[in-house]
Amino acid sequence: MPLLTPEERRSFEQDGFIVVPALLSLPEVNLLLSTARGDRSVEDGALQRSDGEGGITRLKVWNQEGDDVYGLVARSRRVVERMQTLLGDEVYFYHSKMMLKEPRTGGAWAWHQDYGYWYNNGCLWPDMGSCLIALEPATRENGCLQVLAGSHRVGRMDHGKVGDQTGADPERVDLLAQQLPLIYVEMKTGDAIFFHANLLHRSDQNRSEKSRWSYICCYNTKHNDPVKIHHHPNYHPLSIVEDSLITAMAHAER
Repeated sequence: MPLLTPEERRSFEQDGFIVVPALLSLPEVNLLLSTARGDRSVEDGALQRSDGEGGITRLKVWNQEGDDVYGLVARSRRVVERMQTLLGDEVYFYHSKMMLKEPRTGGAWAWHQDYGYWYNNGCLWPDMGSCLIALEPATRENGCLQVLAGSHRVGRMDHGKVGDQTGADPERVDLLAQQLPLIYVEMKTGDAIFFHANLLHRSDQNRSEKSRWSYICCYNTKHNDPVKIHHHPNYHPLSIVEDSLITAMAHAER
């Protein structure tokens, strides 16, 4: 049975994203979240970025996939095969990141396209994408992802500095926001959104009493091998793992 329906594929082409409910089971999410919360390298290695609004965004980045739970999720068949179908080619691991949006202090992310960053890494084509998995409920109150549906079809926009971040041309974003639907991507624990690298997206500060941690797996296509060396990797074959391996690990931890 295919992982994606024809309707989901059309929706991705039209809107630039699809939401997949319960991509990870609760035991699998609990394993990933408990591992991250107990991992000193996540806390100690987290990067900080000013959001230009008085808040601080924090994230931990991995530039190599491994055999730990972070790498296994990024290499899992349910994620990789969906991404390959959506992008129309073999994909490889570009990087992954844990987003640490803490209560009352988690900062915002300015409107941007991921390709607005990755373009400068030597990626000639925008044939790239990400899968964001909600490890805790994502709501408007705690700063869930927002997207402008269909904005991936406008192509790459100019980006500049917003605090310590890189944001899309605000005038252009405002004009697009008058024509395109703004979607607040509220998700339950374990839900995921797959989105195109040119999709405009942002998030508000977390003003709630609850944290919002999420795990994002980013992929590039084989035909888009970067033309220069960067801290994110060049093409290398991705060793896909069966979903059952993560499921077994999760149940063994219970």
